Amino acid sequence: MRRPLWSKSIALLLALALVASSSAFAQDNSQTRPRRTQATPPPAPAQSEASRLAGEPLIRIGLATEERSVTISTGGSTLTMSEPNRPPVQLAVARVRLESRLLAPRPETFEENGFRVELARVATRADAERTAREVREATGTEATVISDAATNSWRISVGSNLSASKAGELREQLEDAGFATANVVDARASQMAASSSNTDTVRTIARTSAPVREVIGYGTGSAKLFSTSAPITFASENESSAPVRFREKPYRGRLEVFTNTRGLLTVVNVLSLEDYVRGVVPNELSPGGYPALEAQKAQAVAARTYAVRNRNQFASQGFDLLPTTRSQVYGGLSTEQPLSTRAVEETRGIVATYHDEPINALYTSTCGGRTEDVENIFNEATPYLRGRECSLEGKAHFSSFIVKTSRDLPDIREEANASRARDVALLEIHSFNLGTRRLTDSWLSAPVSQAEVQNWLSSVARMTRQSVPVASDDVTRPPAFSSALSSALFGEARADTLLDDADVEYLLSFRDAGDVPERNRADVAWLVRDGLLQLFPDATLRPREQMSRARVLQTIARALEARGSFGLQKGTTRPTVGGALILRSQKNRDQPITVAEDAYLFRAFGDAAYQMRSLSLVGGEPVTFHLNSRGLVDYLEVRPAPNGAAADRSSPYANWTTALSVGEVQSRLARWSRGIGALTDLRIAARGSSRRATDLAIIGTGGTAHLRGGRIRSALGLREQLFVIDRRYDDEGRLTGFTFTGRGWGHGVGLCQVGAYGLARQGLSYDKILKAYYTGIELTKLYN
Repeated sequence: MRRPLWSKSIALLLALALVASSSAFAQDNSQTRPRRTQATPPPAPAQSEASRLAGEPLIRIGLATEERSVTISTGGSTLTMSEPNRPPVQLAVARVRLESRLLAPRPETFEENGFRVELARVATRADAERTAREVREATGTEATVISDAATNSWRISVGSNLSASKAGELREQLEDAGFATANVVDARASQMAASSSNTDTVRTIARTSAPVREVIGYGTGSAKLFSTSAPITFASENESSAPVRFREKPYRGRLEVFTNTRGLLTVVNVLSLEDYVRGVVPNELSPGGYPALEAQKAQAVAARTYAVRNRNQFASQGFDLLPTTRSQVYGGLSTEQPLSTRAVEETRGIVATYHDEPINALYTSTCGGRTEDVENIFNEATPYLRGRECSLEGKAHFSSFIVKTSRDLPDIREEANASRARDVALLEIHSFNLGTRRLTDSWLSAPVSQAEVQNWLSSVARMTRQSVPVASDDVTRPPAFSSALSSALFGEARADTLLDDADVEYLLSFRDAGDVPERNRADVAWLVRDGLLQLFPDATLRPREQMSRARVLQTIARALEARGSFGLQKGTTRPTVGGALILRSQKNRDQPITVAEDAYLFRAFGDAAYQMRSLSLVGGEPVTFHLNSRGLVDYLEVRPAPNGAAADRSSPYANWTTALSVGEVQSRLARWSRGIGALTDLRIAARGSSRRATDLAIIGTGGTAHLRGGRIRSALGLREQLFVIDRRYDDEGRLTGFTFTGRGWGHGVGLCQVGAYGLARQGLSYDKILKAYYTGIELTKLYN
């Protein structure tokens, strides 16, 4: 992206001011990182330097840049302070308050503060507050919502009392984050135009040198300890037991404080690269939420590589990286975790390289099953940032998570008998003697015998602890069978007691209900009402006909399951290896369970469950299972995982839905759709290699505008741009809104963090995980 001329001028003036303010500052940099002379520009990127490092480098993290007063402390007894070219001084205090003070008079040409950045107006307060929240998340800068009564709209003001140069930098940051029409405005101007088309509204800057300032240190109360115009570095007596603190948070290494060109204090954490990565990994990929060592190691390499590649990114401000999402989230010592620290230690010095140079290791939270070619999001093609599937290739994705059984499959081909295999399996694991070694259509369709019914009803009574009913000669027919089954289930005339004559007549409304004898009518009505005894397709029961084995077994199985007699349990699978099934209970407890060699395995397709020889369990599948007397799973019924089989399926953002009204969409897209009139539709004009929307057509009554690249998701306020659009209409056929159904969270380029966890759970090592997302890379040891 080409910067406007005023931005380049500000950057040049800022550099001149930095040189004029303190030559000692440049000298101090030589003590903490490789020295740069003003005549020799730094190489781009920093990896050429890093590849020659004999030891671990230091890195500078800008913890704060706009502070009027800061406090540095330690948990120990004293702090150590040092200045460039001077020996360290042991302070007699453990806490120091620092302030900036002007030494030289302010020149008449000095660039005063008083600027802010203002975003384009929006129509509703809700959209303004949402945009302000997004600005705060993207930049860490305060954003305020302001009502504009003259235009009946809302403005978002970002920052306050900024210098022109700082405001220019903030504007560029906002544009990079997708806020394309950010204006720099002079807060002291008497009046601003209601809607200025000049996006470069910056007052002329006359100065070429900055005022001289010093840092004053105070101890307890107002006792002055020291003052200096040079950068000050603070350390602790014992870093491991009593580290140095800023805002009461402990940090490894040292804290450096100096006055910047805006007359405020900058606080920089100077520490070794490995210590920095220790404070990044747990904040970027939580070890508590994603406790897989190889995934943590992949994240450690990515974070280290990003840091090496992007060193000196903020060199003009005196540090390398920010501790926010603009660089990488860094939380210091207090956020470190044992698992992530182990991952950092086991990958020490290792970075991802392409053609022997560290890569720009972009990563995203949840890629939605596929990553995207970088140029479709960030406009510049890079050979190692190509779209990849977030899974292993082909059937290898499931090879480690297959549960198998030695049990033969039934020989069932008739649709009417499709669900009988499940009924029979549930009965057999509860010791029903069915009298056949293999289930077939012919066996199921054959008429049931009186002996078989009597045998099976005895098994029902055994399970329900009731007396075995005395079966009549016509027990093979629906009416007598219903009464006998009810007796075996409940041991009493339940239906006759709880249903009156009106109920019975109301429920027996099928075509041949008149053929049901009076003594059996209540029992038949009960079973038919609950769907346990099913009618034929022609709405008849055929009370006078002998029942088939299939109908008798179906009714018994459904009745026992409805009564809870099968002892079936429910859970959610975790990835399984070698037949060891991990189930998560409703109390979020993981329970390892072993599947018996001859277990019944069923897979649900739609509403029906079919018997299988093997099941692929990737984790997240809802399951119904039964444990035998030895604690083994002898029946397992699996439904597909709602989040699918991609490696990032465990993310809460693997699937999402967002509904917006037409007004909300028009307001959010206002800055990209001026001049097209009232919004009438949205269309995805182009998709990338991962099917992400890369060109969104905004259609209005007066024309069509296009929004392209990575700004689509931020403009719409969506988690990702891997989505489809459904339209909503009112009763008059007028468009009222859009429903976005999508997958993922983030920009979708590079390493998928939750996907890395999924691949680690599937047995991949960290190097294979990294190579699964970064095309054609190698892993290189930069230092020992």
